[in-house]
Amino acid sequence: MDSKEIYPLYNDQPVIIEVQDNHTKIVVSDGFHFTKPIELNYTQPSFYYFKVVSPVNDLQLLGGAFIMIFFYLLGFITGLLLIKLVSFIPIFLLLAIYYFNRKSFIQLKQDSLSVTRSSQHG
Repeated sequence: MDSKEIYPLYNDQPVIIEVQDNHTKIVVSDGFHFTKPIELNYTQPSFYYFKVVSPVNDLQLLGGAFIMIFFYLLGFITGLLLIKLVSFIPIFLLLAIYYFNRKSFIQLKQDSLSVTRSSQHG
């Protein structure tokens, strides 16, 4: 490998990467954020199963949007400024999560089923 191969990741679709070197490093990026290089060391044919995760998942984004819209509309109907201000709390929380975890916003975690899957392939 020339350290410059790019593999696109799609939701819930595995990517198989064949490596020839015993000490391979991989990095995951979304174009703005990068994981720290992870070195994969092995001496025999091995299988690694990873998941790309983030501190903020899709359900949290959807829930935050719902809460924001609900409280803003409630504030708009009632005319209470305090309720309108409460509607911005999800945005502040998501931004705080992002800025406190900026260096590890994208994480590469070993799949919990790796041991089971590896024993099935071996």
